[in-house]
Amino acid sequence: MATITYDSVEVLDAFSRQHGITFPMLADVGSVTIKKFGILNPVPEWALGPDKDDPAVQAEVQKYVSVVRPSAAMVGIAFPGTFILDTQGRVKQRFFEDSYIERNTVSNLLIKLGNKTGAEVAATKVSTAHLDITTYPSSPGLAPGDRFSVALDIVPHSRIHVYAPGAQGYRVVSLSVEPNAHVRVLDIQYPPSEPYYFKPLKERVPVFQKPFRLVQELVLEGTPQAQAALRGKESVTVKGSLQYQACDDKTCFNPVLVPLSWTITLQPLVRQRTNRVP
Repeated sequence: MATITYDSVEVLDAFSRQHGITFPMLADVGSVTIKKFGILNPVPEWALGPDKDDPAVQAEVQKYVSVVRPSAAMVGIAFPGTFILDTQGRVKQRFFEDSYIERNTVSNLLIKLGNKTGAEVAATKVSTAHLDITTYPSSPGLAPGDRFSVALDIVPHSRIHVYAPGAQGYRVVSLSVEPNAHVRVLDIQYPPSEPYYFKPLKERVPVFQKPFRLVQELVLEGTPQAQAALRGKESVTVKGSLQYQACDDKTCFNPVLVPLSWTITLQPLVRQRTNRVP
């Protein structure tokens, strides 16, 4: 992993030493590389230009730059995002945020790409009459504005299947997340299903009958109001429930609801750019 910012070598050197960062931090002075990648954020220049008082420009500033009036030092910033490269240096995926205040964690990107988190996370194991479930958050700690996930690795018991999206007349396996004032729920990620022919009814339906993973993406809100409400708290708990209907090759069982929860440590935002380190 490496980062690229428009900061100078001196600023990045001081910042990395202050925060114990060991991965490469590359200084793109003048935003040359940022411009070549087409990800230069032009809003700071608009906010300092002749249209600075335009309500549309001010709305763009609130979303893409800062909740306070930008300064000249912000000119040259990039839209925040991540490129995933292969071993030949070719871009294979890219992830960019709509708001400057929301950022994908590296562990969340790994989960979204179908890998393990790469972080030390505590998992919870639950078994029902039909499924074995291992669930865990993508990251052990979060700061306001982090985009993260909860993953459910599900193993159906022998000869058991549960229903995938598109199945008609059955309870599709799903995750319901309880409302939380500071956590926004995004779309859930399903893996590909497989068709199943149910002989008693002569019907073909999409199911999961092999081990599969559900990934529910969430955002810990980073607005000033959310930051104020979360300040001083040590953790945030997300609660939800897995719902499904299981069948074997002869019988369909009653729908099941499995309560789940994930508690994640809260981390403070790093607000200062740097203090000089001799």
